[in-house]
Amino acid sequence: MMNYLVVGLGGILGSISRYALSSFVSGLNKTAFPYGTLSVNLIGCFLLSFIAYGSILKWNLPKRYILAINTGFIGSFTTFSTFSLEALNLIIEGKLILAIAYVLVSVMAGLTLSWLGIYASTKIYQKARLRTGM
Repeated sequence: MMNYLVVGLGGILGSISRYALSSFVSGLNKTAFPYGTLSVNLIGCFLLSFIAYGSILKWNLPKRYILAINTGFIGSFTTFSTFSLEALNLIIEGKLILAIAYVLVSVMAGLTLSWLGIYASTKIYQKARLRTGM
């Protein structure tokens, strides 16, 4: 029961954060390109990989923290369904090049940021091991 609670709490915070950040970024740039959704999804790619991989490297995060952060917060912060709908809306509006760019940037930058998350957590773990002499 506690696991459901921590996932729910993380989900509440993640969805509020997604709405706030996406609205802020979209307000900065009044174009057809969905920068708000792109920004939250790319940040989520980095964070999920960083935290998930870091927890594998024995950061000793309790399972409930990982559930709250990865499943709850990041799971509700990122949004594949909005990404899909926005890409289809661009196609329907006749903005095929913009839709293709959105999909390609989302996938390529998402993979790159996921890799950077893994890389960063590995480097931090290695430095911590060197400091402690492990």
